Amino acid sequence: MSRSTSLNATRRTTDLADLEARPDVDLLVVGGGVTGAGVALDAASRGLSTVLVEREDLAFGTSRWSSKLVHGGLRYLAKGQVGIAYESARERDVLMRVTAPHLVRSLPMVIPVHRDTGLARTFAVRAGMGGGDLLRVLSGTPSSVLPGPRVLNARQTRRLLPAVDPDGLLGGIVSFDGQLVDDARLVIAIARTAAGEGARVITRCSAESITADGVVLRDETDGRLIPVRPRAVVNATGVHADDLDPRIRLSPSRGTHLVLDGAVMGGPRAALTVPLPGSVSRFVFALPQPDGRIYAGLTDEPLEGPVPRVPEVPDSDVDFLLDQFNRALSTKLTRDDVIGSFAGLRPLLHGDGSSAELSREHLVSVAPNGSVTVAGGKLTTYRAMAEEAVDAAVAEHRIQAGPCRTRELPLVGAASHEELDDLDAPRHLVSRYGTEAPAVVAEAKGDPGLLVPVACGVTPAELRFGVRHEGAMDEADLLERRTRIALVDDDRARAEAAAKEALLSVG
Repeated sequence: MSRSTSLNATRRTTDLADLEARPDVDLLVVGGGVTGAGVALDAASRGLSTVLVEREDLAFGTSRWSSKLVHGGLRYLAKGQVGIAYESARERDVLMRVTAPHLVRSLPMVIPVHRDTGLARTFAVRAGMGGGDLLRVLSGTPSSVLPGPRVLNARQTRRLLPAVDPDGLLGGIVSFDGQLVDDARLVIAIARTAAGEGARVITRCSAESITADGVVLRDETDGRLIPVRPRAVVNATGVHADDLDPRIRLSPSRGTHLVLDGAVMGGPRAALTVPLPGSVSRFVFALPQPDGRIYAGLTDEPLEGPVPRVPEVPDSDVDFLLDQFNRALSTKLTRDDVIGSFAGLRPLLHGDGSSAELSREHLVSVAPNGSVTVAGGKLTTYRAMAEEAVDAAVAEHRIQAGPCRTRELPLVGAASHEELDDLDAPRHLVSRYGTEAPAVVAEAKGDPGLLVPVACGVTPAELRFGVRHEGAMDEADLLERRTRIALVDDDRARAEAAAKEALLSVG
């Protein structure tokens, strides 16, 4: 029988006590990002006793700093990387139709075409989109889920992108890709689904040492050490993977996004896509969000120096992005339009050339001490990466396990669009919580004030739900990862009191 999917302080205490009393487990996963959560779900759903530990909070690192796109690999297709492009399209199909249809929606993405765009580039972009659509067909995604690309006239382009420069505008090319309502919420859904399959998901807990004899964990809340004896260990620590396995060579790159008020671009109904000069595979995107904001990114710059806990956004990235978008806009963006920003580090495998040219493929490697490291890759293909990592751990340590089930295993809150449409709950909650939206409403316990948004459309009821069921342990968990309120300082200030109240009322 499946266990509860709820993560909270009480369950964490119980799981730690159980681990101290019974330290023998099949699989220990280190790292609570999308890949680590995916590994825990894959292993637990195969019947393995599984523990996931994360030094900070779920989705603390790279997994919350993405473009929130579940993309079909068009960029990789343009570079001739057909295999990784097809894998992306296939995994996008799994997310959109089976595992997380409540968290992923179809997003139109428009490339404006002006007189000075050039016929060669226009034909190349259109051909690339045709190839991407062929991958959609081959991966089994119907046009009702992701429509095929088409050409727009100037009027249609301006209707979708009101701020695009009309001077010399001939039209546009629109394609469709998947957009996550929130990347951190995907990680939380995966981790909670793993918990429902029996995994112990423990945040604020780090792996101090990994040897052939076992692992020593540290409870970061009180410092106590907990020896465990896993039969296999999977290192899923992303850009920090080489800390646990020095054989792994990574070349992290920084991807920066700016946060804009949607009004500065006229409230776009599609993503503005601007090709970078001199490249057939790199673009910047202005991505409209459900809360009316726009995430405009992204850069691809090599990381200089030590890997930071939380990457900072340099002025050079801000200037670069503003310059690129202003090439396509009638009213130019300025620094005053930037209300927030964030940067994430891609865990790219080491190679020659610029960070933009490094492969987005992933690596699964077995260390001399028997631990398995999974590194590289990207958010869209987390499930396939997790499956390969568990396969490697099971084979290396001769562990009896069932077959992989995650291709057909819906995440917490998932349902068909017809079922989601029939739910008696506000639509914005359904888009974030799926079938759990009525449970979020129930957190108000009849108090209408708890359903009034405090910032970014987020209500106190959602914050309480985050504490009771989603493992949030402090204000930062609530405002930075269960929601994205903290991306804008003014929003965070408005919501801090409600976050404190949620922690007190539930805790």
